[in-house]
This record gives sequence, C-alpha cells and structure tokens, in this order.
Amino acid sequence: MYVRIRHMKRTTLFIEEGMEHDLHALARRKGIPTSALVRESLGRYLAEENGRKQFALRFLGKGRSGRRNVAERHEELLWRDLNPHGKSRELRNRRRKKG
Repeated sequence: MYVRIRHMKRTTLFIEEGMEHDLHALARRKGIPTSALVRESLGRYLAEENGRKQFALRFLGKGRSGRRNVAERHEELLWRDLNPHGKSRELRNRRRKKG
C-alpha cells in the first residue's frame, strides 16, 4: 500500500459539511477508505469528461453523401435552406432564373 501512496500527490478539497457526511457514509457502506472513494469518483468523472470531448467529433467522416463536390459546395449546401437576410427562397429562385 505504501508503494502506491508514494506515487500519489496530496491535495486538499473544500466541500460542504453535508457532502462530507454523505461521502464518509458511502465509504463506510462500501467498506473502503474515503480517499479511495474520492479517487474512484474523480477517475470516473474525468473519464466521462474526456469521453465527451472525444465523442463530440466522432461523427466526422461517417457515411457518404453520394456526391463528389460536397467540399467545394459546402457553403451553398449549408446555407441553402436558411434565410439569413430575410429574403424568401422563392424570391431568390426568381432572381436566379431571370439572370
């Protein structure tokens, strides 16, 4: 056990009294030291947070659109159904047909 402690960093946490009580009670129920419970909880929290960051961009590159020119037309495709300047889509289409 002391070999593991030698490789750990001591820190101080400021928590509310109620949280401290709940923490000690849970540690007693699980039959583990409070410090082990805190390490386990922090480890789970950090793994979850790191997983969220990795998940955020996992969708990139998934699937195929069937089109070869998506990269070249990305702005047109993204903005095609939006109305950024208040003009209706029909009005824009009429102007395109005239020109």
